[in-house]
Amino acid sequence: MLIASVTTAAMPERDDRSERLAALLHQAGETHHVVYRIVDGDDPDWASWYADWLITLSELPQILGSTPVRSELVWLLVSLDKEYGATNPQQPWEQWYADRIVAHWNPRPGRT
Repeated sequence: MLIASVTTAAMPERDDRSERLAALLHQAGETHHVVYRIVDGDDPDWASWYADWLITLSELPQILGSTPVRSELVWLLVSLDKEYGATNPQQPWEQWYADRIVAHWNPRPGRT
């Protein structure tokens, strides 16, 4: 499964794209909470909202160098959420996700 190789493999050196994406994820989280304030941010379909916002209302396509397919981004966000919850890393979720999203769309040579 591709997600296993992306999330469990050693992450590449962090670069500007990862830092910029982490900032976008933070902004998306704040925006999502404002949009869903009436239910205190509760949104069972949060990953679809994030994917749509990231693809259509942010610089994500420019950061990655291409526009992700929405369904693939939703899948990746849900997968990352499950893994982040299961492993409870010390890193803030935004940076942890960003490192893996950049690696997913820009794999290093020889890595699948």
